Amino acid sequence: MPSTTEILGGLTASSMFNLRGIVAVVTGGGTGIGLMMTSTLIANGAKVYIVGPQQKELDRIAGVYNNGVAAGMGTMHGVEADIRKKSEATRIAALISEREPNGITVLFNNAGITKGHFKRPEFSASNPPNAQAFVDALFNSVSQEDFDDVYNTNSVGPYWLTFAFLPLLEKWKSSPGGQKFPPQIVMTSSMNGWTKDAAVSGFSFPYLFSKSAIGHATSTLAHELLPLGIRVNGIAPGLFPTEMSNPGNMDEQGITTIAPEKEYEFEIPANKAGGTRYDMGSLVLFLVANWFVNGETVLIDGGTLLRHPSSY
Repeated sequence: MPSTTEILGGLTASSMFNLRGIVAVVTGGGTGIGLMMTSTLIANGAKVYIVGPQQKELDRIAGVYNNGVAAGMGTMHGVEADIRKKSEATRIAALISEREPNGITVLFNNAGITKGHFKRPEFSASNPPNAQAFVDALFNSVSQEDFDDVYNTNSVGPYWLTFAFLPLLEKWKSSPGGQKFPPQIVMTSSMNGWTKDAAVSGFSFPYLFSKSAIGHATSTLAHELLPLGIRVNGIAPGLFPTEMSNPGNMDEQGITTIAPEKEYEFEIPANKAGGTRYDMGSLVLFLVANWFVNGETVLIDGGTLLRHPSSY
């Protein structure tokens, strides 16, 4: 029987969230919310592979953070890939399998883009609502290519990656680290997977639809993979300062800030400037360390959907 000292020692944050020995793969891990995840993971001892479209930029951001690690922290490694493609999912899973014979602990299907924005039609007494105005705004202004690109990146790619990495996640169960941290897939959805107001998404139905799909995939894949003992959970962020939400304001460390005077067409009760890397990082640590959550998507939106119509 453990002593109370041993019990209390095991309940410290430094013990529960000590990630030394775990291996994570984070798509889109070199920028935005993905970098918030990655930096938290390596700060607590994990080895992380960040996946993105340009090896040069992946190597640059990995170098920035690897140069800042202290004793007991982990490392970051870049892997270039087009995550929209089934063949690429197979290729990078094989590549990481060669480097990680004990498998991986967690796959973060995080990469996402937004395109296909529209301007909501404005009507008046002299210009009443009419179908053509909606066709012009939401159909004619959205290209097939943009819609496909958003959907393939945000929804289809995570499907291919989930199954390509299953053998590596299964292998982790029999590794020494698998006794503490069970294998898991974490999907980045969005509050926009549940909102009924397109203003919250920056007026992009391709983005809304793709994030709804990922929200549904989280619970259905969790159910399907129960026999394997591999969990699937999700994160549904609201506004976080990223290159997507505030283009042109990213520094050399991949950090984006939002000016206090910047206006959005939706309300964020908790903090007008959005969530922080500490908010996202603490949620990531919780999901990695917790055995007892499966098939859930955690909304982290600062209360936005409490103010806007949603189905969450």
